Amino acid sequence: MLKYLIMIAIVVGLAVSDWLTGNIKAHIHNDYKSSVMRTGLWHKASEILIMTTACGFEFGIEKLSQYYENSEIGEITGLITAGFIFVYIVFMEIISIFENYAEINPQATWASKFIKKLRNFNKLDD
Repeated sequence: MLKYLIMIAIVVGLAVSDWLTGNIKAHIHNDYKSSVMRTGLWHKASEILIMTTACGFEFGIEKLSQYYENSEIGEITGLITAGFIFVYIVFMEIISIFENYAEINPQATWASKFIKKLRNFNKLDD
């Protein structure tokens, strides 16, 4: 159960960090749009809901597989659902945070290089 709480906490933390860096970027560029902020918050809430659902699904399948004395089903299903969804959301959020930071601080060229590497890694997954 603890691993699910940790995964959800990481996703929540990254979503909050992305939202905050997006607000800082909007403030610096004087580009506040409430509709964009609202949409962004709904996206973040959806990510958290999807991660929570995947963790709940994995937890349920693990318990069900114990009931049927077939633990491999639970392990495989968990890896496919919560594991892959977690990795995808984490990469997506980290890329977005660094994109925001690169626009906040254009002198941080290392951030742009890091974003390119993450995007290339993310394209390998597609």
